Amino acid sequence: MGGIARRTALTAAVLGGGSAALAGCGSPLDPRGGEGSDGEVALTVATNAVSGGKNADEADWIKKWVIPRFVRQQRAKGVDVRAEFVPSGVDDEQYKTKLALDLKAHAGPDIMSLDGIWVGEFAQAEYIKPLRAVVGPGAARWEGWRQISAKVRSLARFEGQLYGIPAGTDARVLYFHKPLFRRAGLPEDWQPRSWQDILDAARRLKRLPGVTPLQINAGTAMGEATTMQGVLPLLAGAGGQVSKGDRWYGDTPQLRAVLKFYRDIYAHGLGDPRLQQEAKGRDKSFEKFAGGKLGILAEGDYFWRDVISPKTGTSPMKRRDNDVGYALFPARARGEGLAGRDYVSLSGGAVHVLNPHTRHPQQAFELLGALHSAAALRARLGDSAMITERDDVNDVVLDKDPMLRFCADKAMPVTTFRPGLAAYPEISLALQEATAQVVAGKNPDHTAAAYRKELQEVLGGNDRLIS
Repeated sequence: MGGIARRTALTAAVLGGGSAALAGCGSPLDPRGGEGSDGEVALTVATNAVSGGKNADEADWIKKWVIPRFVRQQRAKGVDVRAEFVPSGVDDEQYKTKLALDLKAHAGPDIMSLDGIWVGEFAQAEYIKPLRAVVGPGAARWEGWRQISAKVRSLARFEGQLYGIPAGTDARVLYFHKPLFRRAGLPEDWQPRSWQDILDAARRLKRLPGVTPLQINAGTAMGEATTMQGVLPLLAGAGGQVSKGDRWYGDTPQLRAVLKFYRDIYAHGLGDPRLQQEAKGRDKSFEKFAGGKLGILAEGDYFWRDVISPKTGTSPMKRRDNDVGYALFPARARGEGLAGRDYVSLSGGAVHVLNPHTRHPQQAFELLGALHSAAALRARLGDSAMITERDDVNDVVLDKDPMLRFCADKAMPVTTFRPGLAAYPEISLALQEATAQVVAGKNPDHTAAAYRKELQEVLGGNDRLIS
């Protein structure tokens, strides 16, 4: 495992490289900002979304709902504003690199969307600054803060300071295919109370011909989905965590327990190791579940909303509400989860931040607030539902969907978040590599020891290692 030289997209940008990777990277972000014609205030908003393509609903919502209303509101106050949405629709790493290069050049959009795990990287590179440093004390007076819990706000925090406003969040659960459970003689109100309960159910499902019993993402082909849907929820379930403060855990009993659980799945035919090696393995697992060929799947609420949605899903299930069950991730055994919990989850989300070089920080912050107003979020959702950053919006929209209400009421209270630290993406990759080694048949204890050595390389020594 060790000895792999890595360079993230952001690291490449910091070192002055990465520009070659941007060939054909869609529309460039608007570096203009500043003043428009006749002294109007010109603002730009960028997210990795484009009408008719990636995250099209987000792009259309910003262009057709948020910006026109914001411009009217500003002009009613006597401020002449021109605001533009700058689309993208590329691989997330390409989008990330483009932002980093623009910010390094003191250019780029006034408002931009970052994955929550990028905040620490961008902050440490000094590409972004805390909201208070950009806007002043007025940043703390935004009315929306009262509706965003401290737990959700942590998505936008780095070293104790807020860098932006979280753009929604989510939760991880276990999905199960009820018709397969019926055939296997398993209960349709299944809620495992331990990892052993999961394995026991998978062994029952294994008796069904042509069915993969269990999918817990593993390996590097799954990317961050391995860490989010697999390693970190399981680690919390074993009572462990990946970091504490700015220091990192290495070869711990909790990590060994996680890797042994992976071995129990993939060494005994309870999961399909080939899916963990294929570039489209995650999508194939979605298709297998929707087609009644996969019994249990660990995923985020995105799977429910966007993948198996009867009307708009990429792998739609017409009888989703009848055929799909969901349960909390159990701790390894009762009371063994992080903070003594019986159940755990993991959450993530995007963050909207300000360009520290914006020429109009006050108007940019007002546009940022407009993106996160209750009215704007309700307009984006329409008849659909998702877990937003605002409690007042969730109180209204989540009643439309019992599964998302379950996530908000049951999973969010026991959730944890990924650490907002600059080293996290490389450490996440090391965790993915560790699971790949176990799926390939390597000894979990030896793999945990190799993971520790990999951390030494990533962190440049032992100073930031806890174990």
